[in-house]
Amino acid sequence: MNTLSSIDYIIFVLYFVLVASYGYYVFKKKKAQEHDSKAFFLAEGSLTWWAIGASLIASNISAEQFIGMSGEGFFVGTAVAAYEWIAAIALIIIAVWFMPVYLKNRIFTMPQFLKTRYNDSVALIMAIFWLFLYILVNLTSILYLGATAITGLVGDATAGTPEFQNILHLIMIGLAVFALIITLGGMKVIGYTDVIQVAVLIIGGLATTYLALTIVGDKLGVGNSAIAGFKALMNDSPEHFKMILPRPAATTGTINTPLNLDIQKWVVLPGIAMYFAGQWIVNLNYWGCNQYITQRALGADLKTARTGLIFAGMLKLMMPVIVMLPGIAAFVLHKHNALPGFSGSKDGAYSAILSFLPSGLKGLSIAALTAAIVASLAGKLNSISTIFTLDIFSKYIAKEKADEKKLVITGRYTVLVASILAILFTWNDLLGIGSEGGFTFIQKYTGFISPGVFAMFLLGMFWKRTTGTAAIVGVVLGFVLAIFFNNYAVGIFGKETWLYTAYTYETLGKDGLAHATTEIPFLINMGWSFVITVATMIGISLAGPKINPKAFMTDKALLKLDNRTIAMIVITLILLSALYVKFW
Repeated sequence: MNTLSSIDYIIFVLYFVLVASYGYYVFKKKKAQEHDSKAFFLAEGSLTWWAIGASLIASNISAEQFIGMSGEGFFVGTAVAAYEWIAAIALIIIAVWFMPVYLKNRIFTMPQFLKTRYNDSVALIMAIFWLFLYILVNLTSILYLGATAITGLVGDATAGTPEFQNILHLIMIGLAVFALIITLGGMKVIGYTDVIQVAVLIIGGLATTYLALTIVGDKLGVGNSAIAGFKALMNDSPEHFKMILPRPAATTGTINTPLNLDIQKWVVLPGIAMYFAGQWIVNLNYWGCNQYITQRALGADLKTARTGLIFAGMLKLMMPVIVMLPGIAAFVLHKHNALPGFSGSKDGAYSAILSFLPSGLKGLSIAALTAAIVASLAGKLNSISTIFTLDIFSKYIAKEKADEKKLVITGRYTVLVASILAILFTWNDLLGIGSEGGFTFIQKYTGFISPGVFAMFLLGMFWKRTTGTAAIVGVVLGFVLAIFFNNYAVGIFGKETWLYTAYTYETLGKDGLAHATTEIPFLINMGWSFVITVATMIGISLAGPKINPKAFMTDKALLKLDNRTIAMIVITLILLSALYVKFW
């Protein structure tokens, strides 16, 4: 049944009006730049450090985190916070070492970086790769997870029924249209509306977490304060507050056994091993080699870009409180039969917690969830538009050099087409996002190209000998190796080798029968794919000149940090160390 009251709808409408009005104000203010491609795609020079930092978080925190990471919090616990906390270090690395390279060489898109450093072929291959990835993995998963969560809160029907599907489709279209409106205003509108989005996201997310903890305290009879609720979580389920998971036995886990659950957790988060493998590749590739993210900083000066990135890293430290703790709260409540109607599906954990919230706060929480979804959709759409327009249309499609107006119009049409494609692929979950689990779906399939892409960027930035041939081989080899380790390695080499250990666990299929799955943890797959790719690229490059003519020249003066930047870095590292000491 519909669980929202009039005050919930009023709060949500106020949020929508606030964002839309501010976005329109920013758009009108920059009317003179309406047909300036640099302004449309990059908001060049107009975003402050706090707008960059807020926009990074608003675009990053989406249904993937609210629904997916909350679900992993329900299933695994604090170990999933590694994705957020390691990101803080990754942002420092990007700010200190990557940004000087980008800004000194006037890089505006990631394919442009590859063309400047390598050649046109590498740039074109990766532009196509990124377009497919952003549309088929990122846009679809954000849209599906977000629409499913909101439908569960505002719908009048049971999940799986035709009525539920109809509401799901309407909300899906509504989210896409809302994001489309913001995106058509360009990066400046996205950047500054993201400041409101991240404020709503944090306030609504913290309010949800606070209420979730008070509910836990009340249901477990330890008092109805958030502190009492948090202590109750730790006392009731201490295994959910460990950053490093214990390694399970490499035997087959069967349905409804502790071993089966331990194996499923390990496959997603393989203990300390992930810190020597895929965890760094995931974060450094996402934050440093990703048009969707780096675009916010590429139009700023170095000091502004650095401060914005490190500010975003500081905000990342608090994100698990918002997106993970509600999932752990749902786990404990479900364990004590205090979540009636909840099936135990991890992607339904966040919605189950929201159903407990009082009128008014529920509307704020839905606004926070919508803010996260819309901001991410808008950022992804803008990046798709930027890559297609600047790196494909203007270079390979336009018969003559396109003027500024034509580029902006093409960018807007691209946004519209990408939105329609995302809706079509998400309509009946054609890609199987629901069965895979939202968070795992994104990490796993993004991981197919991350090893090769990161190897290509890392060597291209910091090793002058890397050649264009090595780059092409690297990106293709990284992709092939990721698929090989994921789908074929176990069948050829067996479950136990010096490279990896594969695990077998059972899940219930739609037919109600147990089905066995054998796989290597995908973060381990990414690690070995990266190592082999780097070694191959180095071997190929050694056959070339000692210094590639297209290599970037380093400017050590750009690596110098001001006192404010150093202070922010030190504070971030101290806080992160304290968190790991507490929850190791």
